[in-house]
Amino acid sequence: MPLTPTLEILGAAREHGVGVGAFNVVLLETAEALVQAADATGLPIILQISENCVAYHGGLEPVARATMALAGASAAPVAVHLDHAESVDLAYQAIDLGFGSVMYDGATLEIADNIAATRAVVARAHAAGVSVEAELGEIGGKDGAHAPGVRTDPEEAAYFVDATGVDSLAVAVGSSHAMTARTAALDIELIARLRDAVDVPLVLHGSSGVPDQTIVAGIEAGLTKINVSTHLNKAFTAVVRDMLADDQAGVDPRRYIGRGRAAVADETARMMRVFRSVDATVEGVVQA
Repeated sequence: MPLTPTLEILGAAREHGVGVGAFNVVLLETAEALVQAADATGLPIILQISENCVAYHGGLEPVARATMALAGASAAPVAVHLDHAESVDLAYQAIDLGFGSVMYDGATLEIADNIAATRAVVARAHAAGVSVEAELGEIGGKDGAHAPGVRTDPEEAAYFVDATGVDSLAVAVGSSHAMTARTAALDIELIARLRDAVDVPLVLHGSSGVPDQTIVAGIEAGLTKINVSTHLNKAFTAVVRDMLADDQAGVDPRRYIGRGRAAVADETARMMRVFRSVDATVEGVVQA
């Protein structure tokens, strides 16, 4: 089916109080695994290409076109999103390529510059029917929304959303990027206050470090988009590491990468169901 606009998926999920998984593409096999999970569950999914992924592949267009082709061939609702772009030009490239949404990350800028740059991205995106996510930890903070100890203030969040016109907001509520242990605690009370303060979907970055039951509690409190990357990378790497250890004479990368792809597909499907476990039978969200 055609690519689904990100905001359609998020809007339906927010309306029904369920979460949507947003999973990062690292390799072509990752994108294949994510689409396999969407097809297996029939649930909406967001495929994310980060600025780091773009740097690894040497440019946006090749990995983007491959990901979008896979997404468009799925029978499930699939959106493609640009994650953590600190470059305005990269955000513009994604908009021109037909992404459903872009995240512009101006967290390292002074607040006035962050708002101005974000508004410029929003204007360009909205003119093309593309939605924009932004990130806010502390206004004027230099380490982003997910540095240890940083928390998003609801009043500042409301001010920032109003000043920029963004469509979703990544908030700092206790998670951190690149955690390999699932031990993070979320500030559930703060999530509820943020939900009441802003009229856009809330995004949790750094979800790999958060236990399933805590993510579900966060969704019940008001989170909608749940970003996952490191956790799936761990699943992929563990399978590949074990297979290579057992077959040190093997030389065909398709054998072990294929096993890693299958592991990512299985774990993605499981997490997608967890994020919907608040109400796994809501009619309409699957079709959003």
